[in-house]
Amino acid sequence: MTAAASSDGALIAAHAAGDPHAFTELVRRHRDRLWAVALRTLRDPEEAADALQEAFISAFRAAGSFRAESQVTTWLHRIVVNACLDRIRRRQARPTVPLPEAGPGEPAVSRDAMADRETSLAVQSALAELPAEQRSAIVLVDVEGYSVAETAKILGIAEGTVKSRCARGRAKLAKVLGHLRNPDVGADVSHDAGARQARRHGEGR
Repeated sequence: MTAAASSDGALIAAHAAGDPHAFTELVRRHRDRLWAVALRTLRDPEEAADALQEAFISAFRAAGSFRAESQVTTWLHRIVVNACLDRIRRRQARPTVPLPEAGPGEPAVSRDAMADRETSLAVQSALAELPAEQRSAIVLVDVEGYSVAETAKILGIAEGTVKSRCARGRAKLAKVLGHLRNPDVGADVSHDAGARQARRHGEGR
């Protein structure tokens, strides 16, 4: 069986046994989604790239101790999220750097596209204002589409804690983003509105 056809668990075992290609295949298989989580959590491409690199190094070194108590993807996501949260805690006094917008010389965009971009930036800014723990839960559940149970495993917390963090985060997002749902009634917005806006505009999704 080739590395590309092996299961994640088999790749971890092969890596621990000394296969020089197994971990590379594991990274190739999951890099895009792990990158998306890091980017949406940190809001800064350079920070996200550094956190992802640190996470992969940690996973590379710790693979021998993986005991298959959870799925490999859950284990990898937990390492990435922890690397991101560590960076957030270290940079708490630093402002969040927004993702770059379209540069000069690009085609003109329609009014609807411009409005959609402005909405996306507003959602990004609102997410950046959430506490790190709430943001990571919102990103995993509302943007990436993980279940509460999966998110609890990734974050290493109880399902009830995930629900609580999401609820508090959505309430804050709904309050900040209420004008996007109804410009005339900024405060009269359901808590689920924050989740819908985050899901709809999470990095172009």
